[in-house]
Order: sequence, then structure tokens, then C-alpha cells
Amino acid sequence: MEKKNKLVETIVKGIQEKKGSNIVVADLRGIAGTICDYFVICQGNSPTQIDAITDSVEETARIEAGEKPVKIAGLTNAQWVAMDYSDVMVHIFLPEVREYYNLEDLWEDAKITVVPDIDAD
Repeated sequence: MEKKNKLVETIVKGIQEKKGSNIVVADLRGIAGTICDYFVICQGNSPTQIDAITDSVEETARIEAGEKPVKIAGLTNAQWVAMDYSDVMVHIFLPEVREYYNLEDLWEDAKITVVPDIDAD
């Protein structure tokens, strides 16, 4: 369990490095039938920023947690990138795509932690 929490913290750090915003961590461990233990959801303002966030998360997780994603999907158009770390799934959205899919409400039984934006006033 400790290793997973370290990975989640490292992923959040990677997102913050590239100014990813509206970061939410959904703890799915108490819900039967989920595909992983955590969702980390955030957004970037452009496909270019989403690419940068993806690269930052991948590098930070590799260096600080010794973890590599099993799969990364969605880089072609970079509107919604999903990074699969087995027990942790990272979702990086453009704002309108995030609003459309609304993953936070889909997992309404999950324990949700909102991570404040680092440049918030």
C-alpha cells in the first residue's frame, strides 16, 4: 500500500511540474469490481500541454518511484491521455473532454481528494 501512495504522490508531482490543473485523486479501493486502486485525473489547456504533462508524469514516476506505465493511450490527438500503472490510472484531459466524460461522478462512491493548483491565488 505504501508503494502505491508514493506512486500517486509522484504522479501528482509530475502533473504539477507542467502546471496541470484541477487534479483529483479518486481512491477506488473500497469499491468492488474496479480495474485499479486509484484514478488520478487532471487537465491541461492544450494538446501540447497534455503531451508535456504525460512526459513529466512518465519521467517523474520512473525516476522517483521506479515505475513505468504498462500502456499509454491517446497521445495521437492528446485530448484524453490515459496512463496505466496497473494499480493507478492517470487521466489527462482537455477541459471540455473532461467535462463530457465526467469520470469523477462516474465513480461517485470513491473517496475523492482534490489537490489544490500550485499557482492558485
